[in-house]
Amino acid sequence: MSLMTRAEHALSTHFEQAAGTGAPPRLVAAMRHAVFSGGARIRPQLCMAVATACGDNAPQLTNAAAVALELMHCASLVHDDMPAFDNADTRRGLPTVHKAFSEPLALLAGDGLIVMAYRVLLQVGVQHPERLVALMDNLTTGVGLPHGIVAGQAWECETSADLGQYQRAKTGALFVSATCAGALSCGVTPEPWAFLGQYLGEAYQVADDIRDVIADAATLGKPAGQDTLHARPSSAQALGLTGAIAHFDHLIDQAAASIPACFHRDMLCQLVQHEAERLVPKAMCEGYFKAHPKVAAAPISAPH
Repeated sequence: MSLMTRAEHALSTHFEQAAGTGAPPRLVAAMRHAVFSGGARIRPQLCMAVATACGDNAPQLTNAAAVALELMHCASLVHDDMPAFDNADTRRGLPTVHKAFSEPLALLAGDGLIVMAYRVLLQVGVQHPERLVALMDNLTTGVGLPHGIVAGQAWECETSADLGQYQRAKTGALFVSATCAGALSCGVTPEPWAFLGQYLGEAYQVADDIRDVIADAATLGKPAGQDTLHARPSSAQALGLTGAIAHFDHLIDQAAASIPACFHRDMLCQLVQHEAERLVPKAMCEGYFKAHPKVAAAPISAPH
């Protein structure tokens, strides 16, 4: 079974179990729309890949940890798309939750997914109490204050923000939680795996900044040009487009190099490289620079 198939199956199973019966049907439909409207599932795949490298001796716990991470991620997208933030009409090529179900239900759907994430982890984690506390703490660290995705979103509300701090919180934190969760679900020390999440998470945000410039809405599945529209910190703005691409490539190399020695290291390296090409396809970059030669020739700053 591929990591993607495993992630999708675990999401479907745990979502239905946690939703139960008797809940307001439009709320459940809104939550389902947020989770099952597509997505790369990179966070749960990372969790599962690291667990595989660490022996995956509690696969049901690994699945629950992976699902909890993806539910948190989907909740953040629901809230991020709402009028108070991006006011986006589409996500993954479909209407955003607040467009399809109303703003009140979108707010509640995001809240419901956050609570569901903890519920899924708790329901399975009670069978592994010695690992559950660490997994709960790891998830909370990736989501909450001071450096989780909530803090990352909040930096957009400040008058100024350090680009690196913003990116590490908004995107990187949950990637670190994903790689660490894979180790923790196996009872393995997570620290050696944090670097993979850190580098890949930052690369993911840099890629998002790049794609916001060079891709159209149809390709993105969501509105393009949002960083400039909302005056958000952006690698493309800070480094120039070619500088941002060079920085992305460097982060991908660092991510691959940071993978600890393990039996499945080649599999993890392939996952990293696959994500790199999916996120910033070389053909897309070449096509953009061919259509915008002055951008390619513009001076750039070296990445830090």
